Amino acid sequence: MVRILDQPAVRFRPTVAVIDLDAVRHNVRLLRPPDAELMAVVKANGYGHGDVEVARAALGSGATWLGVAMVEEGIGLREAGIGAPVLVLSELAPGSEREALARGLTPVLYSDEGLRRLAEAAAGLPGPPPRVHVKVDTGMHRVGLSPGRVEAFVQDVLEAGLELGGLWTHLAVSEDPVDPYTRQQLERFDAVVQGCAAAGLPRPRFLHAANTGGAMAHPAARLDLVRIGIGLYGIPPGPDVPGAAGLRPAMSWRSAVAFVQRIPAGERLSYGLRYRLERDAWIATVPVGYADGYARGLSERGQVLIGGRRRPVAGAVTMDQILVDCGDDPVRPGDEVVLLGRQANEEITATELAERIGTIPYEVVCGVSGRVPRTYVGAR
Repeated sequence: MVRILDQPAVRFRPTVAVIDLDAVRHNVRLLRPPDAELMAVVKANGYGHGDVEVARAALGSGATWLGVAMVEEGIGLREAGIGAPVLVLSELAPGSEREALARGLTPVLYSDEGLRRLAEAAAGLPGPPPRVHVKVDTGMHRVGLSPGRVEAFVQDVLEAGLELGGLWTHLAVSEDPVDPYTRQQLERFDAVVQGCAAAGLPRPRFLHAANTGGAMAHPAARLDLVRIGIGLYGIPPGPDVPGAAGLRPAMSWRSAVAFVQRIPAGERLSYGLRYRLERDAWIATVPVGYADGYARGLSERGQVLIGGRRRPVAGAVTMDQILVDCGDDPVRPGDEVVLLGRQANEEITATELAERIGTIPYEVVCGVSGRVPRTYVGAR
């Protein structure tokens, strides 16, 4: 285990997110099917882990594609020297088409207007025509073509001088292994594929439907390519997904005790004075707060690890600091504090933090703010 106090003194505050790139590599190897390729989804700065570093680790361990949400994210990968195929998972923002194509990003299409703009941008560009992935809405109802429109739309794509590189959909409840809706979505998608074939349209190189839940819980969803997001970072998409125990969390979030006081019974702590001490206690101040992404909802609900033991967050989480009730256990400034991750035999997971504040673990790791430095272990 890397202790943040062992890091070089290139920063002053001890709060840091430690990203284990060996865990990313392990998760890629675990989740890549033997007969399909794997896309590492690194949107939202790699779910808060660092997109460039995670992308390099994933590509070095078997991923062949990267997925982003925005053209800007794809440009960032290219400027970092990453040349792997990058799929922009939503239609290109108006005005970004030429830049996206010039950077070699793979567009997604699902609207007539998106097709028109992309075809205009592609006209006159040197080289082969762009390959696009057409998205089908099989029941998520966020973006995508209704199944009945796909054949005509693909024909329009081809007539516009573009190539069909992929046909895909997104699963809404794949983290639930027994919900029949995933099977219904896959049946709808298969009907679209069969309809396109019957209409004489070329089969694209990639058919894809599986996110992490699909890849882990629904073998029929794996097709030619799986798009791995949350599983890449070692977080299970749901509590009942098979194989979740094999994932290795990539992020730990650590700080150190900054100040310690012995506070007498009867005193109340932090903003609002809602936390009242029933006995004398050692109270540790830790330099992390909601401006760092440690949610205010963890006030009096959260726990941290100090000295290998769970300690409750005492009172309100403030912008820059939290108070921790250590009872009669002596603590000292400089003692390591684990907000997310393992210390001795205890572990706090992103799933646990999410449950405490009524959200999902995706939001927990994405929410670790930019003022928390990332440091990387397992780099090669």
